[in-house]
Amino acid sequence: MDIISDPDDMQGRARQWRSHGLKVVLVPTMGFFHPGHRSLMEYGRTIGERLVVSLFVNPAQFGPQEDLERYPRDLDRDVRLARDAGVDCLYTLGAGAMYPPGYQTYVEVESLSQGLCGASRPGHFKGVATVVLKLLNQVSPHVAVFGEKDYQQLMVIRRMAADLDLDTEIVGRPIVREPDGLAMSSRNTYLSPEERAAALCLYRALLAARELVASGARSRENILAAVGQIINAAPGTRIDYVALVDPTTLQEVEAIRGEARLLLAVWLNQTRLIDNTLLSESLLCCV
Repeated sequence: MDIISDPDDMQGRARQWRSHGLKVVLVPTMGFFHPGHRSLMEYGRTIGERLVVSLFVNPAQFGPQEDLERYPRDLDRDVRLARDAGVDCLYTLGAGAMYPPGYQTYVEVESLSQGLCGASRPGHFKGVATVVLKLLNQVSPHVAVFGEKDYQQLMVIRRMAADLDLDTEIVGRPIVREPDGLAMSSRNTYLSPEERAAALCLYRALLAARELVASGARSRENILAAVGQIINAAPGTRIDYVALVDPTTLQEVEAIRGEARLLLAVWLNQTRLIDNTLLSESLLCCV
């Protein structure tokens, strides 16, 4: 496995691969790999001939009071895990290489970035869209793979790729969960044992919503009331948002007609977790 930390070197390697007709797949990450990341890498390995995993903790997507400095990092461990997953190139660079002196260009996806996480984290999706566009330009992948846990992020990136006529297919992959249902996240490491137990309320709330829909419920009001009751009953929780939205536009819907996406953001004391699930009129099974 190669480790590249210079954008020019990465672009040169990508041009070389493409000139030989090789299909390039990118998995963008902020590192501290867990099995959710591994699943994205394994999928990328199956659909392409060269797999690049980027590792960059992007300061542009963190607000002034957010966890940039304490975000978990372990490069040596990530190198081992990437090599074990069959990654061809680990692309890891510092903030100075991504945003050199004088940098002043940013990308905004207007409507999809508003509300939900965009309301709680002003400027977050501007930082996300900017860094992803730069990574796509640096790696020139045929396909870029993202997890569906960050569902709003996935929709923002898809919209950006379509609006800017990017020659990259944006693929979303299912959420990977712990055996007890907690969505895997690097931020789970922040949780105390008591908070970790309380965090299961997100999964229980999603299951309850799916069971309601499977039994015939369609009303946004009824579904969100049940979800809120479960989350609020868990110790140390504070709801940031609970929303039932159109899966593509992310606009709130009053009832499920066809499909809708249930999105959650919940604080466990000082740690903010997100999760989501698809709700469908044809729903019969669990998350």
